[in-house]
Amino acid sequence: MSERLQPGDTAPAFTLPDADGAEVSLADHAGRKVIVYFYPAALTPGCTKQACDFTDNLAFLSGHGYDVIGISPDEPEKLATFREKENLKITLLGDPSKKTLEAYGAYGEKKLYGKVVTGVIRSTVIVDEHGKVERALYNVKATGHVAKIIKDLGL
Repeated sequence: MSERLQPGDTAPAFTLPDADGAEVSLADHAGRKVIVYFYPAALTPGCTKQACDFTDNLAFLSGHGYDVIGISPDEPEKLATFREKENLKITLLGDPSKKTLEAYGAYGEKKLYGKVVTGVIRSTVIVDEHGKVERALYNVKATGHVAKIIKDLGL
């Protein structure tokens, strides 16, 4: 099981393909705060709700200095379909190898309908402008999560 990140940790660096296959790195966002959220699969009900919530609040979050990146184990082609179908404006990255998911503690054992399974743990890590973990939230709910982040950050 991967280690969960703690406030003050250095956020693990990553370079992953976006929905268009272009490489995106955490380092590309240096000097900005970044909300990096991890979700199990594009085009599923909970993940769609969460992605739409982030898109609906993107202008507000961006205005407060936050970029938003969603990471799942999906291939770029599926992410492109997801983005087009739901008109998403956030950056979606694919991590089929699950290396970044593991580095962020967002992949491992979890309970699903009472059974222990291995998979993506719905998580959000807020990285400050210096690349340090400001907050690390695990086993979050898809619905209402964005509103909770905004409230917790005092925005």
